[in-house]
Parts: sequence; structure tokens; C-alpha cells
Amino acid sequence: QVRLVESGGGLVQPGGSLRLSCTASGTIASIRTMGWYRQAPGKQRELVAHITNGGDTTYTDSVKGRFTISRDNAKNTVSLQMNSLKPEDTAIYFCNVNVRSLGSFVFNDRWGQGTQVTVSS
Repeated sequence: QVRLVESGGGLVQPGGSLRLSCTASGTIASIRTMGWYRQAPGKQRELVAHITNGGDTTYTDSVKGRFTISRDNAKNTVSLQMNSLKPEDTAIYFCNVNVRSLGSFVFNDRWGQGTQVTVSS
């Protein structure tokens, strides 16, 4: 069983910063990609950023230059530093990891419960 616990959401003014963190725990054998998705009201969930276990990163165009994803493999943690936030960044942010549990040969996606980020003056 693998659990994801997210933290760091909240309310911030335009131009402000927030840092999201997500820690995976449980019977983990290996983690491949770790990432963040978001879902705004009335919209589909979209990829924000992800990072491979080798450190390669991918960002959606709208956050490039403003958001930075990082991971700590020893702690099974992925973080998202969000700077220069805009109202259009308002959404529920979900952590996602591609993980193999102990005793399994298959990697599966696991999701966090989501954390609200609101950018408003």
C-alpha cells in the first residue's frame, strides 16, 4: 500500500509564491516519475510538471520560468516551487507518482488527495 500526503496549498496574492510538497510512504520498492497535475473548475486535469528518477523535468508551457519541480529520492518527496503566481494558476493541485510496490513487478500511478491553490487579490 502506497500513500501520498500533500502539503503547502493556500491563498496567495498575484505575484506571490507557494511551495507544494508531496511525500510517498508505504511498501515502496521503486518510484519512476513524480509530478504535479492541476484541475481548475470546469476544466480537465492537466499536467503541470513532472520529474524522472534521473532528474529530467518537463513543464507545461504556461508555468515555464515560474515553477520549479524537484525531488528527494531518499525521502520519496517531490516539491513544486511556484513563483510569480497568476490568478489562472488557481486550481486543485494533485501529486502523482509512478510507483512499484514491494512484491510487485508492475508500476502503477498513485494520486494524492489534492491541495487547493488560490491566487487572488
